[in-house]
Amino acid sequence: MKRNMMLGALMGLSSLGLTTNVLAADSVSAQVAAPQVNAALAKAVASEFRTPENTLRDKYRHPAETLAFFDIKPDQTVIELWPGGGWYAEILAPYLAEKGQYVAANFETQPTTDTKQTAYYKSAGLRFEKWASDNKASVGNVQFVTLDPPAKFSLGKDNSADHVLTFRNLHNWAMKGELEGVFKAAYDVLKVGGSFGVVEHRANVGMAAESGYMDQNQMVELANKYGFELTASSEINANPKDSKDYPKGVWTLPPRLAMGEQDKQKYIDIGESDRMTLKFTKITSK
Repeated sequence: MKRNMMLGALMGLSSLGLTTNVLAADSVSAQVAAPQVNAALAKAVASEFRTPENTLRDKYRHPAETLAFFDIKPDQTVIELWPGGGWYAEILAPYLAEKGQYVAANFETQPTTDTKQTAYYKSAGLRFEKWASDNKASVGNVQFVTLDPPAKFSLGKDNSADHVLTFRNLHNWAMKGELEGVFKAAYDVLKVGGSFGVVEHRANVGMAAESGYMDQNQMVELANKYGFELTASSEINANPKDSKDYPKGVWTLPPRLAMGEQDKQKYIDIGESDRMTLKFTKITSK
């Protein structure tokens, strides 16, 4: 990994009590070779159940390699945090349907306040619940928990899950000062030996959380604070073309393309963001 990527970025996360020390080369698990994708996972990724618009993003998100890197097996219990529109759920839920359990830590669908933001989350959460119900034959019995920081951080019974996964969500919680609670909740619900898999937009030095990019060094330190050990990192989702200096932060790039038609082709050519891919393991139970 290049040194600037190892440094990450200063994010203005002083509320987390994090420093920005450079991670020594021997303090981070070695980059692993391209993981082997098992037949069941390859089948789930190639399935016609997935929507065509989602499969178009595979060249940026590398779902088969990413889930293989996280060592997701078809007989395990896997919790996905804020699945949103269900991009990964289209793969994970069918993959786990027969022998395992897919759990969606969904948005709050019964908010106690009425704001534009809560209305957005409620709508997205209800759409996801309907999707799971409408596609039960393919996705099996999807279970739900509500992840609604700061009111609801629990992800289920302690020591009950094999994996917790989050894809491009850390910045949302960081901007609200809720990131510590999410890391703690992930630690609590995992079995000893279970892993917290993180894919997130990776910052350059000096960037704020509002850019949508996060400091890799700080995320490792935060995970360590709550008892996790970084057991592997990967450049599966790296993008060296991402300069991270855009007018509307990470949302300038695909798929959002927040600048509209302005320089649209330029941002399409860059592709989706440069991303860290980290595997944290719960070594012992506190």
